[in-house]
Amino acid sequence: MGRWLVLAGLVGLLAGTASAGFLVTLEWVTAWREAHPWALALLPLGGLAVGLAYQRFGNRVVKGNNLILDEIHAPSDRIPLRLVPLVLGGTLLTHLFGGSAGREGTAVQMGGALADQLGHWLPAGLRLRRDRRLLLIAGMSAGFASVFGTPLAGAVFGLEVFLLGGVRYEAILPSFLAAVVADVVTRAWGVGHTAYPELAALPLTATGLAATLLAGALFGLAARAFATLTHALSRLFGRLRYAPLRPVVGGVVVALLLWAVGTRYAGLGVPVIVEAFQHQLGGQDFAWKLLLTALTLGAGYKGGEVTPLFFIGATLGSALAGVLPLPVALLAGMGFVGVFAGAANTPLACLLMGLELFGSHAGVYLGLACVVAYLFSGHRGIYSSQVIGQVKHPLLGRQHGRKLGEL
Repeated sequence: MGRWLVLAGLVGLLAGTASAGFLVTLEWVTAWREAHPWALALLPLGGLAVGLAYQRFGNRVVKGNNLILDEIHAPSDRIPLRLVPLVLGGTLLTHLFGGSAGREGTAVQMGGALADQLGHWLPAGLRLRRDRRLLLIAGMSAGFASVFGTPLAGAVFGLEVFLLGGVRYEAILPSFLAAVVADVVTRAWGVGHTAYPELAALPLTATGLAATLLAGALFGLAARAFATLTHALSRLFGRLRYAPLRPVVGGVVVALLLWAVGTRYAGLGVPVIVEAFQHQLGGQDFAWKLLLTALTLGAGYKGGEVTPLFFIGATLGSALAGVLPLPVALLAGMGFVGVFAGAANTPLACLLMGLELFGSHAGVYLGLACVVAYLFSGHRGIYSSQVIGQVKHPLLGRQHGRKLGEL
């Protein structure tokens, strides 16, 4: 207990400090871009800079979150510390020029890379191999918790994300300690998080539960579509032999689309997410964000998928308020966590996130939406290095031990 108090505390301190600096800088970058709309024209140039940096210094770390997952499953070499400046700089450039991306990937990768440096302090041999895995899991939990201000969801995310259908219980203590410390440290630096409305209590009715089942299925299909499209575009851009050219071409396409449909879908899109809770939005919002984010990430820009998934889910849920007999804020909240649950295959973490962000009054609706979305997304997800420990449904066949990227 004392040993992990020290180790997880150090992981949380490092990850929380890194996330605090990242969030402050990201806020400044976003404000500058919004004040200078012409910066969107420089998105291809920013993509070239990202591509050249990763070609010169990041051949191994270009896998991002999947590199950390691979090291948890089959530990080999230490994650290079240069991953931190590479993913940080790449993400800031992506947002500076209007790419549609998130932020959790950066925080999770920084948390994992910084935690892995602590492995050098541990004894060699099997003990190092075991404890290194736990440190990596704790680093992922700390990064996720600190960037969203959700320590419970962050802790369970690190436990749940690398093995579909299974949880490493020996990592519970390191994950929770690191997540809580990272969240406290980030807030201690004076960094705040987006405040979302608390969902009102709603009686459980047959009509409401049926509508939730239908909405959850649609959220799962949206998550599946996003993951499938992102991976397909990544393979398509991969046909360009010269890697730095991929984000240049993708940047041209994304910039032209944003000029055509509006910068509403650039960057994180947090104001639109908040708007989705206030009144019903049109169906075009989630569709454009899904396409633009898949293009941005598929072309090789850096950032993350989670906040865009929040956008996609919240706006889809808001649009469904026109056909389903549930309040618009509840549907937006269900979509917010449901699409993420399906895309990341982390229904428990997403349920806890819903409770932390929106309160416990609508917990049953949020939980049901997460579970159904998780089932309807099938064996698809944004992290191709996730290993299937347990199939979601017998009809999906025997896929135990396989990576999602192999299917």
